[in-house]
Amino acid sequence: MSEPREACRSAARARSQAEYRFVSDDIWPILQRWPWDPNGTVRRIVGDDGRERVQIRLYMNGCHGLLQFECDGRPDGESPYGGEYALEYYERQGAADPGLRLNKQQAKELIDEGTSVYHRYVVMFQMGDFARVVRDAERNMRLFRFMRQYARREEDRSHLERWWPYIIRIHGTARAMLCLAEGNLDQAGQCVREAVEQIRGLEEMDDETFVFERKRSLEVLTELTAQIDEQRPRTRAEELERLKDRAIRQENYELAARLRDRINRLKAGGAGDTPEGDG
Repeated sequence: MSEPREACRSAARARSQAEYRFVSDDIWPILQRWPWDPNGTVRRIVGDDGRERVQIRLYMNGCHGLLQFECDGRPDGESPYGGEYALEYYERQGAADPGLRLNKQQAKELIDEGTSVYHRYVVMFQMGDFARVVRDAERNMRLFRFMRQYARREEDRSHLERWWPYIIRIHGTARAMLCLAEGNLDQAGQCVREAVEQIRGLEEMDDETFVFERKRSLEVLTELTAQIDEQRPRTRAEELERLKDRAIRQENYELAARLRDRINRLKAGGAGDTPEGDG
């Protein structure tokens, strides 16, 4: 019984090898079907195995090329230690041995893996795939915490800490975008406020990158809050408040005073409110 089965396996291997010989290593046909366009350098494809992948079209100094990564699992498609990520393997090691200390090589392995995930979620953010951005950002947050606890060298323990403001911002923004897609403005605003609170609650670091990213992230999130607020339906009084604030910024104090009076009349019951002078 084993001989026919082995014969079938041999035949299958032969067919596979024969098919492979007909696959060209030349990527030029792919590049011709995807002409260079600086405004369209990223696309999503489905591989022959049914898995989603992202391709990035490259052009540099007259040379054409492609980058490709997996949308799920490790970006490079590898399965280290028989799992999805090396991080998961080391997390199991840490759970079994609280005294685990990562050496320089192990720390580099995890940082390199996290860097590849970072590059993926940056592209996913640009493509509007916010669910995957949230997933990858949360995965890298786990890495940050793991490195802080288990890395042996101080430089490895603190290496990722400077990026906390950035990753919190990206995570909070992606969550907010998912809420906005569902029309949930209140929840979107809550996601942004939570991110702001987390960034403000971070421990101070004497590090230029940390200081810059914290300031920049808070500015970006403040602007996002304003954008979300602009989408919120306004009452007549709220709309007049907005116009009054704009008049004050423009130093049009006469208009601001009229708007103030109209707001007061609305709050008193609406008597005498007229639409003139909305500016």
